[in-house]
Amino acid sequence: MATASPLRVAGAALFAFALLLWSGAAAAADQLAAINPAQLFGTAELHSSNLKMFPKWRGMLRLFENELKTCGPDQCRKTEWQAIVDRLRGKDIMTQLREINTEMNKRPYITDQVNWNLPDYWATPLQFLQKGGDCEDFAIAKYMALRAVGVPIEDMRIVVLNDLNLGIAHAVLAVYVNANPYILDNQISKVVPASTIRHYQPVYSINENGWWLHRNSGSNQFVGNNTGREGKTEKIL
Repeated sequence: MATASPLRVAGAALFAFALLLWSGAAAAADQLAAINPAQLFGTAELHSSNLKMFPKWRGMLRLFENELKTCGPDQCRKTEWQAIVDRLRGKDIMTQLREINTEMNKRPYITDQVNWNLPDYWATPLQFLQKGGDCEDFAIAKYMALRAVGVPIEDMRIVVLNDLNLGIAHAVLAVYVNANPYILDNQISKVVPASTIRHYQPVYSINENGWWLHRNSGSNQFVGNNTGREGKTEKIL
């Protein structure tokens, strides 16, 4: 996803929906709820448990579950995946973060257009091990490996964002350790606190329990709902 081609929109629909909820026009139940006081890259957050707007994420989760059930040990890179997971077991959380970031960042960056002949595709970890992938595929593989060794789902999020330095869309994994978010990024070799990165502007973040819409802290403006470079976040559904 971190290429010169911008995130493709469906984003307009997401932001229109979010603004509708923000204005109070929609019911509160299972909709974007109260602002989360915790900040990621200096933004305020609105949370929803409704993942219907994210078919690529939900489809990847279903496919990966099926792959793990149906692939033989020597198929689909399943043995390689299990070996990666087994190496992480029993280590402290920061060691797990560093090792999985290093391991997955060894894989080749390949655009979705080259890999799948599609403008956007969210690959399973086994597909990623076989073919490489773009930025959200790196983040997904790291998320799933950490989930497999017991890192709680509620402590992890795939974050879709704008890289303000490069003027492109990007995706990373955020993992909360003692309530502090750390970033696992295919563009950064080390695991770093989110607070040390100034040029990332999150649009939304997601895990299996729900998703968070980000807005500029101290304003009612949703990140990515701007004109110009920051408004090019679209490849989000």
